[in-house]
Amino acid sequence: MKLSTRSRYGTRMMLDLAQHYDEGPVQIRNVSKRENISVKYLEQLIIPLKKANFIKSVRGPKGGHMLAKPPEAITVGEIVRVLEGGINLSSCIENPEVCDRTSDCLTRGLWEEATKAMYKKLNSATLSKMINEGSNS
Repeated sequence: MKLSTRSRYGTRMMLDLAQHYDEGPVQIRNVSKRENISVKYLEQLIIPLKKANFIKSVRGPKGGHMLAKPPEAITVGEIVRVLEGGINLSSCIENPEVCDRTSDCLTRGLWEEATKAMYKKLNSATLSKMINEGSNS
């Protein structure tokens, strides 16, 4: 299983906004240059993150985008859930009806535990924690 570019690039964009959190709104073209991600792609990622109240936009000459919450209040798990619509290692975890073997499947429990472990790790990683750990390496 791999995360899509939506989650990977979305997390990078959110980390960039977190690094500039105290500077006010950030223009998306600056994020694009720093992260080497196209402006059009970043604009697509902003839409669901705004709807989920993780990003707010400011209009005008000094406008741009900024985090709607402090970096310590946003986890990578939340970002991934918004951009992926959730991730499970097997489709039967979220929707047991997709498989007629759900009740007697010997592997379903393993996939469920692994999914929970993945989200536990992603939910423990706040944007501020990632920035602080990154600056210590």
